[in-house]
Amino acid sequence: MQIAKVRGTVVSTQKEPSLRGVKLLLLQLVDEEGNFLPKYEVAADSVGAGVDEWVLVSRGSAARQILGNEQRPLDAAVVAIIDTIHLEDRLIYSKKDQYR
Repeated sequence: MQIAKVRGTVVSTQKEPSLRGVKLLLLQLVDEEGNFLPKYEVAADSVGAGVDEWVLVSRGSAARQILGNEQRPLDAAVVAIIDTIHLEDRLIYSKKDQYR
C-alpha cells in the first residue's frame, strides 16, 4: 500500500462499462516522512474520500478485488481514509489538525 493525498477528481463521460458508477480520484503520492512526491496516480474510490484527505492506496490485483470484480481494468483503489500517521515518536499527519 501507498500513502497519498487526494488532489482532485477525474471525470470521464466515456469509460469501460465495468467502471460505470466508479468514482475516480487524482492522487499525489506521499513518502514515509509526509513529503509529497512528484508522482500522481488515478485510483478508484471505494471509501468516499474527498479532496485534501490523505488515503491508503492498494495496487494491482488487490485493487481489482476491492470493488468485487476482478474483470475491472483497475491498477489502483483507495481503500482507507487516514486519520493519523505516527513514525516512531513523531506525528507525521493528523486529519484533525489538517482542518483547523
